[in-house]
Amino acid sequence: MTSRTSISGRRRSCAAALLGLSLVMVAGCSGGGTTPGATAAPAPPSASASPSASPSASPTPTAAYKPADASGKAQNVPVPELPEAAKAETKEGAIAFTKHWYTLLNYAYQTGDFGPMDEVTSASCRMCAKVRPGILEWNADNRWIAGGLVNPKGAYTQFVKTIEGNYQVTTQLEQSSGFLHRADGSIEKSVPASQVLADILILRFDEDHWTALDVDRLGA
Repeated sequence: MTSRTSISGRRRSCAAALLGLSLVMVAGCSGGGTTPGATAAPAPPSASASPSASPSASPTPTAAYKPADASGKAQNVPVPELPEAAKAETKEGAIAFTKHWYTLLNYAYQTGDFGPMDEVTSASCRMCAKVRPGILEWNADNRWIAGGLVNPKGAYTQFVKTIEGNYQVTTQLEQSSGFLHRADGSIEKSVPASQVLADILILRFDEDHWTALDVDRLGA
């Protein structure tokens, strides 16, 4: 039987690994019609002229995004949309995709949902494999991650293919302070904000889309 001490030790180790990697690292409507063969009843003469005859539909309000804090996890986190600029095999496209990739990582931190990130990331990404278990753990059983989001302040690439046919984009990152909250709201671990992070993202462009192959932390 695994002891509570060993489970707690592994959790602290996983938390340390997660934070040490910098926390880094959706109704359709159908219109009515006339039944075949039926004769439509004539409309009253004033119906077409009356502005109240056809009430306009009100747009469905969108639930407001609420970032995670000490009281609970993030709510109504919007799924980041791929920018148009990130769809081209150009220098600008590689940079736009790189910045978009980090918004997907932030989305995973806040929700535990790797679906959008997995769509544009290779399964062979080593850094992703290191970070994923901690993110999943701390978004389960009423635990949550508050803060720790990364902001790609700048990105640079020479846009020259490697011998393997890939591109490299160097990204300068800022990261807010982060906290791992237990289900009771207490803090398991925290890290201060950082403004000196730098990554190299390895990309490939296949047919009509970019894929992130791996990411390396400079100086790690």
